[in-house]
Amino acid sequence: MRAKRLPPVSVRVAAPEQHGRRRLRARAAAGALIVVLAAGSLGYGAARGAEAAASAADTADAAAARVAVAEASAAASAATRADEAAAAAVIAAEVARIAALRPVPEAAPAPVALPTPTPTATPTPTAAPPVNSGNPALDDPASITVVVNKARALGSAGYVPADLVSVPVAHTWAPLLRQEASTAVVALFGAASAEAGLALASNSAYRSYAVQQGLYAGFVSRSGQTYADTTSARPGHSEHQTGLALDIGAVSGNCSLSACFGDTAEGQWLVANAWRFGFLLRYPADKAAVTGFAYEPWHFRYIGVGLAGAMHDSGTRTLEEHFGLGAAPDYL
Repeated sequence: MRAKRLPPVSVRVAAPEQHGRRRLRARAAAGALIVVLAAGSLGYGAARGAEAAASAADTADAAAARVAVAEASAAASAATRADEAAAAAVIAAEVARIAALRPVPEAAPAPVALPTPTPTATPTPTAAPPVNSGNPALDDPASITVVVNKARALGSAGYVPADLVSVPVAHTWAPLLRQEASTAVVALFGAASAEAGLALASNSAYRSYAVQQGLYAGFVSRSGQTYADTTSARPGHSEHQTGLALDIGAVSGNCSLSACFGDTAEGQWLVANAWRFGFLLRYPADKAAVTGFAYEPWHFRYIGVGLAGAMHDSGTRTLEEHFGLGAAPDYL
């Protein structure tokens, strides 16, 4: 379905001198943005932007809130009618979270009535228990080498990496990644430009549990759960929640988030060079029986230069095989 084009959302965030008042205003701006998006039922892409705005508000940083507002506007522009119900549910949860915060000590705007979402038959997976293999490097969500797949959940719906930063690269939605991964992405994109004249862009990076829940519900709503489970991770099983995964495309948008990206100059350069910067093509074309997911030539996972180099030299192409964890074709 073609994404509908929507006018950009504009929310002005004030920045008073005192840090405490700036925190309250940033939170209020994020809350107001969520209400506006919910009232319009803009789809799961809007939910993703709203979640980012709420997260930025929690940092008590008005500048970060402005970035989140811009991201929400871009996400809203890409939203689709097919996912309105899933979006409304995610956004409503964020509205409740903002409402639970202490009130802004200023005149509050008139309340906006939220639409009642149409009930759907989509599943609502809950967080799976964390995996304990006895190896913290593979189990700890904060580990650079944590392994997340259908058999290995992060185990916490509320896990948010402590060192998320904005990544200063070309993007569709303003990306957030962990600091080490962000630095590596900047170097990777710079090398692609300098060595091959290629312009890369980020299409998606960190996603919270709530956002992943909305995305997964959208896939189920459109195509059914069987298909969704081969193309979209269930919430709690997504590498994006680690802040170490990045969906990469070309600035031109050619074959964006499509299998044909692997045949483009950008896709082929990434396969040949991403390991030098600590990245692994996480879902190769012939490894679906091991990883549990269909070929995604755009999805790269940061694992560190040392591990990426070792896997490149040995010819091992999946984390499951490298660490001897066994295949993870299905959810447990």
